[in-house]
Amino acid sequence: THMTESSTSIAAQQPFLPLLQMLSAAYQAFSFYDQRHLRTLGLTASQADVLFTLGNQPPMSFKDIGTNTLITKGTLTGVVDRLEERGLVQRQFSSEDRRSIRVALTETGRALFEDTFPKHIAHLKQRFDRLDITQIEAITLSLRQLKTAFE
Repeated sequence: THMTESSTSIAAQQPFLPLLQMLSAAYQAFSFYDQRHLRTLGLTASQADVLFTLGNQPPMSFKDIGTNTLITKGTLTGVVDRLEERGLVQRQFSSEDRRSIRVALTETGRALFEDTFPKHIAHLKQRFDRLDITQIEAITLSLRQLKTAFE
């Protein structure tokens, strides 16, 4: 009798599966390294994302923060609430349109940004310095191509 491969074994032989596994492993390794350091700075990854996005910027709408951080709108509200409770950000309401809310760093938030952002960049740089510029450019190009494949 003629044996045919099951659809499961054909699926398991797809050449992109090692790429998916490596992409996932690289993201997990980065996230662990990133989040462990952020915790020493007293921030969650989402809080740092918002704080670092607002740093050196004028007040931003929730939509703009969401676009720049990839934090979903529902999650973003809670993150901003917690940053506001800590006195790090404030909501600003437009006098023309009360529905238009912008989020700005407070003086305390700006001071925390100015203290933590350079420390965190230096922390990440320790690992990225293990790659030379040619490797960084090649990885960046590959990831851009991967992103484009899904758009």
